[in-house]
Amino acid sequence: MADSAAVYVKHLSDDRVVEVIGRHVCIAGQPEADHLVVLDEHPNRQAILKAVPGATHVAGRVPLTLPQASVAQAALRRAHETYDGSPRAVSERLRQAVWQKTMADGAD
Repeated sequence: MADSAAVYVKHLSDDRVVEVIGRHVCIAGQPEADHLVVLDEHPNRQAILKAVPGATHVAGRVPLTLPQASVAQAALRRAHETYDGSPRAVSERLRQAVWQKTMADGAD
């Protein structure tokens, strides 16, 4: 993960902290998601809305309200704007792109 300051997003009911660290939304410091999903595009949107009526976005397993999603998205955007051109970073981005393409094509 990138060495950057953590950006607070919210506390969960069990007192774990959700924050953006580098390029990931994290729960208690552990990466949960690298992007947010608009609730309208989520397959379980009805169940999520039932559990958290004000949710507008989801980051992995974490439902977010619009203000929380705005904070998280801004922090993710800032992290993605910093470009690391090192061979290791380029290799990691290529690996992620190949993995996403493979999953989109229906690999198991």
